[in-house]
Amino acid sequence: MKSAYELAMERLESKDPGVLLTDEQKARIADIEAKCKADIAAKELLLQGEIATATAAGSQEELAQIRRQLADDIRRFEEKREREKEAVRRGA
Repeated sequence: MKSAYELAMERLESKDPGVLLTDEQKARIADIEAKCKADIAAKELLLQGEIATATAAGSQEELAQIRRQLADDIRRFEEKREREKEAVRRGA
């Protein structure tokens, strides 16, 4: 007899079958993840000096602008990461 968990997992699997990835695809996705993390870290390091300068100057407007820029850049990196990962999943 199957547990409720096993039955729920079977129903979920029938609605949305899982995607089986090859080892190569997994490696490419891991590389994409690592590159995205590195890009975000580099951007944060680059802007930390500007944030420190704006904070020391007491310029709240400039500080807010730098933080918006950082958030936009992070979002752009993450969107690119997801597009690339989806292309790998599709086998492109």
